[in-house]
Amino acid sequence: MPHGTKNKKNASGSGTIRKKTVSKNGKSYSYWEARVTTGFDPGTGKQIQKSITGKTQKEVREKLQTVVVSINEGSYVEPSKMTLSDWLDQWLADYLKNVKPRTVDSYSINCEIHIKPILGGIRLGKLTPMDIQRFYNGLTNKITGEPLSAKTKANIHGTLHRALATAVRIGLIPKNPADHAELPRIRRKEIKPLDEEDIQRFMRTIRGHKYELIYLVTLFTGMREGEVLGLTWDCVDFASGRVTVKQQLQKVRNSKGVYVLSSPKNGKSRVLTCAKYVMGLLETQKERQEANRRFAGEAWQNKWDLVFTNELGGNLCAQTVYLHFKNLAEQAGVPEARFHDLRHSYAVAALRAGDDIKTVQENLGHHTAAFTLDTYAHVTERMKQDSADRMDRFIASVGGEGKQSA
Repeated sequence: MPHGTKNKKNASGSGTIRKKTVSKNGKSYSYWEARVTTGFDPGTGKQIQKSITGKTQKEVREKLQTVVVSINEGSYVEPSKMTLSDWLDQWLADYLKNVKPRTVDSYSINCEIHIKPILGGIRLGKLTPMDIQRFYNGLTNKITGEPLSAKTKANIHGTLHRALATAVRIGLIPKNPADHAELPRIRRKEIKPLDEEDIQRFMRTIRGHKYELIYLVTLFTGMREGEVLGLTWDCVDFASGRVTVKQQLQKVRNSKGVYVLSSPKNGKSRVLTCAKYVMGLLETQKERQEANRRFAGEAWQNKWDLVFTNELGGNLCAQTVYLHFKNLAEQAGVPEARFHDLRHSYAVAALRAGDDIKTVQENLGHHTAAFTLDTYAHVTERMKQDSADRMDRFIASVGGEGKQSA
């Protein structure tokens, strides 16, 4: 045997390159191949080898070097042979057990309608950033053919990125090919809170309506619709005037009226110190509910001890509450108002009343004060001008005079 060609096991990460020629249909084809040892079978001790091919020796050498470096660094992952579609099915079934039902529904819809029809057939280990970017760029409405909105594209990206991140975490792929995708900028819709006159008309319009207390509590606490409808009596402390927001009522998508209680939008509970007026509303609701309970007798079924229920103690239908709101808003002269605008109205009123941004952020349950500032930037700009006007009045009161010379 020639010197230097002893038959011994290659160390993990080593590799050889050679030129190969094959014949097909009477024609010869040449290509370059490298065989690299990626590890050893723990049962037999035999080498586990990977084949790397390319048209030129240089191409194969560069691919081989990349693999060898990752093996030596301990970051090498054998490319998965399952398709993206197969992985998405497994991810949806096995890795979202602690995710809210409505979020899982949204992920499922994005996978079935958008992701799987275009990318599903690609092997998970072969999916590239370019594949994903082309996919995002070409996303259209399946019915109209119009490009999807930036917000919808961002939601689809969120689904795909999370699924691929799980694949990275459990070792199916070495890195997430969706990490550096470029998405269109989302243009935030202009919020339309009710002003003081709107609020006065709205309060007059809803007086005596069966959902009056729901709308008023929402308007003066800033809770989301699901949070108000999911509020339970154990979260109301009349002695301290505080309300704990720890859950929301959500309908299971595509179900026949099945509702569940899930965590708030950002997953964190918060405590609100409410105005005495709000606590009075809740006291009134408790009295009304107790009257309903006595009247219903054995038919009463408030299994979650909800604050706001129907006449038999069952949870309210969010869609019904919303449709009644829209009808009342039109009667009050604000037909474009959405239920969520009650939350915006609370935030704007709190800021104009002088609440600091951190308090408003915490009351609303936003992740950061920066998000609150960004959402209500037009209000904070007006507050800055009001502050300047107050300073002018103060300066005048202490004898300040007009423009000073240099």
